[in-house]
Amino acid sequence: MNRRIVFLTGTRADFGKLKPLMHAVDGCPRLEGAVFVTGMHMLSRYGLTIDEVTKAGFTRIHAFMNQFRGEPSEHILANTITGLSRYVQEYEPDMIVVHGDRVETLAGAIVGVLRNVLVAHIEGGELSGTIDETIRHAVSKLAHLHFVANREAAERLRQLGERPESISVIGSPDIDVMLSDDLPDLGTVRQRYGIEANVYGIVLFHPVTTEPHAQNRAAGELLSALVESGLDYVVIYPNNDPGSDAILERYAALDGHARFKLLPSMRFEFFLTLLKHARVMVGNSSAGIREAPVYGVPTVNIGSRQHNRFRYESILDVPDERAAIGEAIARAREMDSIRPSRFFGDGHSAPRFLRVVSDGAVWGTPRQKQFCDMEDAALALT
Repeated sequence: MNRRIVFLTGTRADFGKLKPLMHAVDGCPRLEGAVFVTGMHMLSRYGLTIDEVTKAGFTRIHAFMNQFRGEPSEHILANTITGLSRYVQEYEPDMIVVHGDRVETLAGAIVGVLRNVLVAHIEGGELSGTIDETIRHAVSKLAHLHFVANREAAERLRQLGERPESISVIGSPDIDVMLSDDLPDLGTVRQRYGIEANVYGIVLFHPVTTEPHAQNRAAGELLSALVESGLDYVVIYPNNDPGSDAILERYAALDGHARFKLLPSMRFEFFLTLLKHARVMVGNSSAGIREAPVYGVPTVNIGSRQHNRFRYESILDVPDERAAIGEAIARAREMDSIRPSRFFGDGHSAPRFLRVVSDGAVWGTPRQKQFCDMEDAALALT
């Protein structure tokens, strides 16, 4: 009997990271993959990106609407737990795979633990600002298996009391796609999304959930700096965290502006091509910290959302103030020959993941977790 693995995806970003792992499972005759699609994927405001999941060729897809516009995060969490729990009862998977630090991720981990299903967490052990880090570490404490990007993340999980044998360093799966030969060319991307600029920056600015009253002002400072910079920009909508409405209200002023192209979302591979050829990435998205350095693209990282995350020569940290943002954009445009980073992976994450989940021993992982003291972890590593 094949082992059943359910991948939970709630955003365009986590789907891009999970997709190489999904394809790897689909190609293994001993495994059966399924996809539980929810969150932003189901919202027309963000382009109904469930279509991208179906276009990727996956056949076992369960779609679940877990929210309406403006619904509080705790309601989204509860709704996702309810919907996923019913799906798990019917499908009876052996493993649930979740990614990162979203409320849907937390819901997946909770359902797996309470239903005695193995939970595998992708990219645990990371640092970030705002509530994301809290959720990420909470998911790590619930998860039975950890697939992390690097040894630094693995060490943090050991500090959290996770067993060394439950942690596998595989790299970030999206880098498999980034370094592949399967990306579309820039001309195809520009034609598909109506992007006319040859030289451009990318803007990805998300709400900071722990700073709810600062979003409107911060977005206004950002837009002023962008307009004053004189560069063309592709502006992609923020995620749907509380505070996104304030950012989108500011973005409305860019409608029809000759130097700005607003997009609700982009197909992951098309976004990567756009990023690869961008002059600068501006905002507070993790893509500026993790993906942009892979291509050697400068990042203007604004505010506290990525607090304490990876730092690199291409990343310029600035407060959410117009003058500081503008100065950093000017500096970034002068950067040349940035050395590509491989801190988060080398493009071989999917085969490493598959080696673990196709090994019969992994299915004997204890469902009852125990805290592993640091002394025990050190002994296990010697």
